[in-house]
Amino acid sequence: MATLATAFQRAVDFTNPNQVKVVMRQDGRALYFSRAIIPFPRERGTAVDDAWVKANPCFKHLGLYAYQADLLEKFTKLPPGRYEQAEKLEQLRALENGYDIACGVTEDPTIGVDTPEDAVKFEQWLG
Repeated sequence: MATLATAFQRAVDFTNPNQVKVVMRQDGRALYFSRAIIPFPRERGTAVDDAWVKANPCFKHLGLYAYQADLLEKFTKLPPGRYEQAEKLEQLRALENGYDIACGVTEDPTIGVDTPEDAVKFEQWLG
């Protein structure tokens, strides 16, 4: 299983719970996904600014997945786990069941569709 992430550039996006964060191992595999601020800057609390976000490893999950067919079949049969239910993030089901999620990092700008308002903006962008 694989997905894409991109570095946050703005604190307003990093602190938005509708923009999912991912922290990764050294080999690029996901450790955890969250709507909360992760990693949490203990000395700063939630008082992060754009400079801090750009200088620290804060990645936005883009929500695009790649699966092998057999894994997708297994994944759809797994019950939602406690972290998935708490965060409302389906990718946590894979992590809770021991599956790795490889994360590719892209620098290309993206348009996120995380709320009904975002969907309207995206439809306007499409023309």
